[in-house]
Amino acid sequence: MPHTVLLAEDDRAIRNALERALTLEGYRVTAVADGVEALAQAHRRRPDVLVLDVMMPGIDGLQVCRVLRAEGDRTPVLMLTALVETADRIAGLDAGADDYVVKPFDVEEVFARLRALLRRVAPATPAPDPGPMAERQPEPAGRFLEAAGLRMDPQARRAWRGGRELELTRTEFELLELLIRNTGVVLEHATIYDRIWGYDFGPGSKNLAVYVGYLRRKLDEPGAPQLIHTVRGVGYVLREG
Repeated sequence: MPHTVLLAEDDRAIRNALERALTLEGYRVTAVADGVEALAQAHRRRPDVLVLDVMMPGIDGLQVCRVLRAEGDRTPVLMLTALVETADRIAGLDAGADDYVVKPFDVEEVFARLRALLRRVAPATPAPDPGPMAERQPEPAGRFLEAAGLRMDPQARRAWRGGRELELTRTEFELLELLIRNTGVVLEHATIYDRIWGYDFGPGSKNLAVYVGYLRRKLDEPGAPQLIHTVRGVGYVLREG
């Protein structure tokens, strides 16, 4: 079955062009011109992924995202925005978006980001049953990951710093999990892009820096050491102090 996309974009030319491109790529697309209709469509039939323009009259893309997240809807959201300031991108992440593309965009980048979002929510393929006589592998010793004062439950998708639970988006959680699993190891930008998004958006992209900055805001505490450190020109590392 083709993946379903709910596209909300008030610019008719962009909406029609993107709808046509997504359809040719194999998606089943529902295209609407405003946030009110986007919410109505999302409530009528939940899509596999939403593509929302930030700046729409009436209810904009950020408000649509906030409403869906408040309702407990975790459908992946890709934002389309003409706003390039970091604060504007953070506003989208605050609203619960999973990723964003800055206009004008290359449609191939939209495709790549959609593929990455859909991979993250795809159910894992169960391993074939080796049979009752096969040797069983032992279960992991524990379900929690712990490092630098952080504690994470990957199965329940919950994380804490000390006794404080962190409210993380899907992308933030996966980024933090990658850093925790590689505590003390400097992860290069390209490695993180490949592991989190499945695609390297190039040296000019600020996508990773925005997510790291937003994750730091949720992790850092007054008087406590910073946990995510920048290694200039290389990447990021998680360590205490």
